[in-house]
Amino acid sequence: MRRRWPRVLASLSIVVALVGAGGVAYAGQEAARLAANIHRSGALEAPPSEEGPSIQPVQVVPKLTQDTNILIMGLDSRLDENGKPLPAEVYDALHAGGDDVGGYNSNVLMLVHIPADGSKATAISIPRDDYVQTAGFPGAGFKAKIKEAYGYGLEAARTALLRQGKPDDDATYQEARDAGRRAEIATVTKFLGSVHIDHFVEVTMAAFYQVAQAVAPITVCVNRATRDTYSGADFHAGMQQITAKQAVAFVRQRRDTSDPTYAFSDLDRERRQQAFVVSVLHELKQAGTFTDLPKMEGVFDAVSKNIAVDTGLDLVQLAQEATSLTGGSISFTTLPITGFGWSPEGLSINTVDVAQVQAVVRALLAPPKPSTTAPAPSASAAPAAVPALTGGAGAPGPAAQAASGTQAAAPSSSAPSVYADWTGALQGGGIPCVK
Repeated sequence: MRRRWPRVLASLSIVVALVGAGGVAYAGQEAARLAANIHRSGALEAPPSEEGPSIQPVQVVPKLTQDTNILIMGLDSRLDENGKPLPAEVYDALHAGGDDVGGYNSNVLMLVHIPADGSKATAISIPRDDYVQTAGFPGAGFKAKIKEAYGYGLEAARTALLRQGKPDDDATYQEARDAGRRAEIATVTKFLGSVHIDHFVEVTMAAFYQVAQAVAPITVCVNRATRDTYSGADFHAGMQQITAKQAVAFVRQRRDTSDPTYAFSDLDRERRQQAFVVSVLHELKQAGTFTDLPKMEGVFDAVSKNIAVDTGLDLVQLAQEATSLTGGSISFTTLPITGFGWSPEGLSINTVDVAQVQAVVRALLAPPKPSTTAPAPSASAAPAAVPALTGGAGAPGPAAQAASGTQAAAPSSSAPSVYADWTGALQGGGIPCVK
C-alpha cells in the first residue's frame, strides 16, 4: 500500500506556500532567513541552449493581464530539494518508504489565480491522471498522464547533459530538475489553453507532515461516518479535530471498507485536499496564528527546507496576497473529466475533453463581473443528518471519539457548507463538510 502515499502527501502544497509566505508578513528578520534558505529555480527563465540540453522555452505565452497565476506542484520525491535524503524520523512518520523509492511525478497540480483588482481568487485543481499531450522537452508531443511531464523532462535533460560529458554531480542534477519544471509548466500551460504562468511553488513530501505537525490539531468535517483500513481513515460524521497523522488519512482516503457502496475516487480525494486547505487556512486565521511567531517557526523551517520557487517570486508580495486569501477570498474547482480509462501501456488514466477543460479555465480566469446581488455559495444540499458538532444525530459519544482518536471540534457560530461530491466550486472562509 505504500505506493499510494505519494499521490496525496503533497496535498498541503498550497498551505505550505500560502501559510509560510503569510507568516513572513509578520516575521521581520525571519523573512530574510526564510528567503535565504529557500531554493530558487530559473525554470521560468531562458533555458540553456549551447552548452546545455536543447529545451523548449516555457514562457511562450505572453502576459496579457496584471493578474497573477501561480502553479503549485507537489512532488512524490522522498528527497529534499537538493536531492538529499530526509531525516530518518520523517520517513518513520510518513511510512512511505525510504529515499530509494518515489520519483518526480507532480502528483498535486493546482493553479492559483489572483486577480489584480482584488476580487476573489480561484484555485484550479488539475487531476494528476489526466491523459494529455506533453510539451516542453525534446521528443515531447506524445500523450501521458499530466503528472509525468516533470519526470520526462528531467530524465531527457539529465541524459543529454551526461552525454555531453557533464559530471553526474549536484550542478547537473539541479539543471535537470529545472528542465523537469519547465516540462511540467509547459505541459500544464498547453493543456489549460495557453495560460501564462507567472510563478511556481514546488513542494516535496516532507513539507506536508512537518507543516501539518506545526498547525495541528486541525478541524475537518465529513458528511457521514466513514472508515478505511487501507488509509487508516476513521472519522465520525460532522466536525472533529485531527492530528497530523490523521490528516494524511483524511486526504488519502479512496474507499470505505465499512460500506463498499460508499464509493470514492481520486476526484473525491481532490475535494478532500481542497477542503483540508480551506479548513487549515480558516483555522489559522481565526486563531491568529499568522501573528504568533513562536508557532510559525516550525512552519518557517518546513517551508524553507522543502520548497523551490522561481527566482522572480517576491515572498513579501505573496505574503500580502496570502493574508487576503486566508480570510476566505478564494474558491476551489476541480477540472472536469469525461471518464476513467486505460492508456495503450495499460495504465489507468482520466479521459478528458480538452476543449471543455479550456472553456472551464477561461470562465474561471475571466468570470463575468458580479451583479449587485451576490450569488449564493456553490455548495450541494446538505444530507438529512450531518451533525456539525459532537452530540448531534449520528455523532459518537466521548468513548467512540477516544477509540477513533478524534476530538470534538469547538462549537461553530454557523453551519458548515456541505459538498456532496467533487463537482462545483468549494468556497473558502469556513470549515466545509465533504464526502
